[in-house]
Amino acid sequence: MNRRNLIVISVIGVLVVVFVFTRCARSTSTQFQTATVTRGPITQVVTATGTLNPVVNVQVGSQVSGNILKLYADFNSKVKANDLVAKIDPMLFQAAVTQAEGDVASAQAALELAKLNAARTQRLFEQKNSAQQDVDQAMANLHQAEANVKIKQGALDKAKADLEHCDIRSPVDGVVISRNVDVGQTVAASLQAPVIFQIANDLTKMQIDSNVAEADVGVVTVDQDVDFTVDAFPQRTFHGKVVQVRNAPIVVQNVVTYDTVIGVNNDELKLKPGMTANVSIKIAQRDSALQIKNAALRYRPADVTPNPTRSTSSSGQRPRGGGAHTPERTVYIVSGGRPKPVQIKTGISDGINTEVTEGLKEGDRVVTAEISSASPSSSAAPNPFGGGRRFP
Repeated sequence: MNRRNLIVISVIGVLVVVFVFTRCARSTSTQFQTATVTRGPITQVVTATGTLNPVVNVQVGSQVSGNILKLYADFNSKVKANDLVAKIDPMLFQAAVTQAEGDVASAQAALELAKLNAARTQRLFEQKNSAQQDVDQAMANLHQAEANVKIKQGALDKAKADLEHCDIRSPVDGVVISRNVDVGQTVAASLQAPVIFQIANDLTKMQIDSNVAEADVGVVTVDQDVDFTVDAFPQRTFHGKVVQVRNAPIVVQNVVTYDTVIGVNNDELKLKPGMTANVSIKIAQRDSALQIKNAALRYRPADVTPNPTRSTSSSGQRPRGGGAHTPERTVYIVSGGRPKPVQIKTGISDGINTEVTEGLKEGDRVVTAEISSASPSSSAAPNPFGGGRRFP
């Protein structure tokens, strides 16, 4: 076989391969994955995380420095207001009171002497046996003695107050959450009072301090219902209400959030301080809404250029927060084997489904994706590279 025949055979083989692949490509048809427009309940929520805390959490400290002589409460102890919970060694403070009492007694004696001198000088002056200067000096000494008594009395009152502060008492009824000292430990009350106990006023009433993103805080208002879960009870959903949206921003690494306080009823005492709560704040709810899958809002045919001016999130939800948005959207239904655009108006979204307020009716089927499949004629075409395998 000469070289010319080999070239002819090679060209014929290439043409056969091209023909087979062209036939397979032509026999491939585009099919569409669709979803039915249904009616049912839908709820739009704002999600956040937060920490469970007692509504009233009192930090009990010490106004004086010294050694802890005795503790009368421990973790989880129930205490009443004015109950003695700890005692600081009072020896040094008792000595200070004794010294201050002596100073007051000395000042009072000096005051009595100044009074006698002032009266004597006044009588001598009236009898022309003393000068006016002597009278003035005696009166000045009397006033100084009176002032010194007040100074010493103030020092005594302070010493007594410090002695009383050795007895540390609970300011509220509640339960001790934490104890931060032990017997014999020294507490130093210099610039800041050391915290000895943390006492929760009422653990049946708690709150969640949740961090809501600035994009969502515009739609969060007081009295909205809240569902949340904690890791300790993953199969149970707890409930609460928004009681406060604080205006102070919290900025962490250029991320701005706002503290949203959620009131929680904890009658069963299952929720404990410090637990992390995964919060869902109910923004809006429809009991019987016409809805479509969010995938239908994201779908665009291959030959359609997306409109860059249309604000659409990757999940197909409405823009979050309270800002303006455009509820008009475009979805596609199959008509004559081709996707046909339909203009609709949308409402709330739960992240999976979106409410349709206008443009569709229940039972319509909207396109969510394109899928390519081979026609029956192509299934009979052999694969020249697959040893008898078929094209998918």
